[in-house]
Amino acid sequence: MDNHQKRQFQFSGVYLLAAFAGLLIVQEIVARQTAPRPVPMSALMDDVRGDKVSKVLIRDDDVLAELKPEVKKAGKAPEGKEAGKAPERIVATRLPGIDETDLVDELRKNDVEFSGLIQQTSWLQTFVVAWVLPIAIIGAIWFFLMRRMQRSGPLSVGRNKARIYDETGQQRVTFADVAGVDEAEAELVEVVDFLKHPQRYTALGARIPKGVLLVGPPGTGKTLLARAVAGEAAVPFFSMSGSEFVEMFVGLGAARMRDLFEESRKRAPCIVFIDELDAIGKSRGGLAALATHDEREQTLNQLLTEMDGFTGATGVIIMAATNRPEVLDPALLRAGRFDRHVIVDRPDLRGREAILEIHVRPVKLANDVDLRVLAQRTPGMVGADLAKIANEAALAAARRRVSLVAQRDFEEAIDRIQLGLEKKGHVLSPDEKRRVAYHESGHALVALSVDHANPVHRVTIIPRSIGALGVTLQLPTQDRYLVTREELRDRICVLFGGRVAEELVCKDISTGAQDDLTKATETARQMVTRLGMSEQLGPLTFGRDHASQFLGGLGTEERNYSEETARAIDAEVREMLETQHTRAREILKGRRDVLERLAARLLEVETLDRSALEEILGRSLLLPDTEPALRVPVPAQGAGGGPRGPGLSHL
Repeated sequence: MDNHQKRQFQFSGVYLLAAFAGLLIVQEIVARQTAPRPVPMSALMDDVRGDKVSKVLIRDDDVLAELKPEVKKAGKAPEGKEAGKAPERIVATRLPGIDETDLVDELRKNDVEFSGLIQQTSWLQTFVVAWVLPIAIIGAIWFFLMRRMQRSGPLSVGRNKARIYDETGQQRVTFADVAGVDEAEAELVEVVDFLKHPQRYTALGARIPKGVLLVGPPGTGKTLLARAVAGEAAVPFFSMSGSEFVEMFVGLGAARMRDLFEESRKRAPCIVFIDELDAIGKSRGGLAALATHDEREQTLNQLLTEMDGFTGATGVIIMAATNRPEVLDPALLRAGRFDRHVIVDRPDLRGREAILEIHVRPVKLANDVDLRVLAQRTPGMVGADLAKIANEAALAAARRRVSLVAQRDFEEAIDRIQLGLEKKGHVLSPDEKRRVAYHESGHALVALSVDHANPVHRVTIIPRSIGALGVTLQLPTQDRYLVTREELRDRICVLFGGRVAEELVCKDISTGAQDDLTKATETARQMVTRLGMSEQLGPLTFGRDHASQFLGGLGTEERNYSEETARAIDAEVREMLETQHTRAREILKGRRDVLERLAARLLEVETLDRSALEEILGRSLLLPDTEPALRVPVPAQGAGGGPRGPGLSHL
């Protein structure tokens, strides 16, 4: 008999004893409350003559009488609790051989209501009602509770709370439902093959890794990958979050961990998946030792013990996911435990396009939908973000009451996520609207004029809920992993385009360029201090970043250079910014007529896409003779400090 069966047996015994004791107590209470008070026949007759009886029931062996309630308090009507009580009843045994004519005459004389009853209830009926029926109800409740204990164990606190997915059905998840993580998928193919053909490995003396740790940012599809492995191998999938092991009572987490692995061994081959492993697997040394947590440490120790007890022949694969691998205990990551780490990173351009293809399967698409453009507009987004975009686009089409989801709906969904809602009720003054139009036109025109800027996709002066009064959107043509010095200089020049346009046309500057100046200054300072791109200071880096564990990983900079060097850094950053500011001014001065046309059209229609820009400016300006083969995504931050997505310049 295992521990679970022992717990069931103990529960059954305690439950049955308590149920029978409760039944006896209830029957005794009911009997006392409902049983009439026995009195002699003479006393009953005296009460009849004294006008104290309201009703009389003459039965085969006795006479049952109901007293009037006012007899309780001499002549006073009952009040309060007394008013709600049932009238008192008395019973007297009938005298043998005595005719009831005298009793009936006496009742009529005193105007007492009376009736007769022939008792037909047998002892068998009484036994059924008093004992058989309650026992049947108790047994039904016991059977129901035992079934619940066997399924999920809610009455046994030591039982695990794992959700079991049978990946052998028609709705199982496979690698066909996963996209954008080709490298991670390739590493997991070996795990699938082991679950399908374990003898192929054991015959050669090979041992499959006991634990596979999926590491990546939130929303990249770590749980989906684990389910796809189970679906490809057609084996059961046990899923449980790390936080579900930790409870208020010490020892429950370890008990649930033991129960989880006992259950998984019974259903091998299978996959045990622990999500958010860092909830129970945090390091026990260093600064973490100052704030110990006995329950979490016992759970971690039990997990380590269970993994040591596994062999390659059990057919159980342990998979876990986390987005904080740096906080995990070294004992978890050593060889023989979670010794295979699979990186599930953010998808690239092709990966985002493939993910979108999966999420738009149930969506009715119009012919103008271009998933390639949508993938270009969403750099840095993960699978969860792209799924949200597909859903938001379908909702946008439903709001328009159309039958197909068009490209404009996807554009609106991306803008809704990156920029917030359109503030249609936010009315700008004519002067503000004119200034915003020239500001965004300056960004767009400089981006179209330099050699290394991303292509301009759309320009708008519609205010957004993030606080932006206008946006210039640039799309990278492909993912980039390196950025050159000239590309960074062009990026700074584009950021200055809006401010310079205000200087030239409005003859004054506004606060709208605050975010542009912040990003331009930070880019220039990084070029000088971190990237060694300064001609005056040479290929050196200045300062070191240190992550503070007390502040949850917030970085603090250590200054390792002199005051003289600091002044040289400031001078170099200033010169770099002033050079690009002057360059942006020369570009806009030379194309002042184009700037005027672009701003005028923007004031008229408020939003210009790529085709409208081609119509206004001509393809010769949009597509210069020496267009670079590779373009750089421009990370941006809005005036509110939050990320606004790549390639955005806004007021």
